Amino acid sequence: MKDFYPRKKKICQMCAGKSVDYKDVPIILKYINEKGRILPKRMTGACAKHQRYIAMQVKRARFMGLIPFVK
Repeated sequence: MKDFYPRKKKICQMCAGKSVDYKDVPIILKYINEKGRILPKRMTGACAKHQRYIAMQVKRARFMGLIPFVK
């Protein structure tokens, strides 16, 4: 018989008060994988509104040259 553990619901970090800015490279790197792709919201735990905001900030950081497009 398989043990069942209820999963803890992820809360959106930005709804809790933290911010993401394209100039904060260490924070932006948490939202991209090792290939340089933006992580989906099921992995980041962000709500839909803030996931769109994260994607916009990652794209800005790429365009400004702060993070690479591809690793």
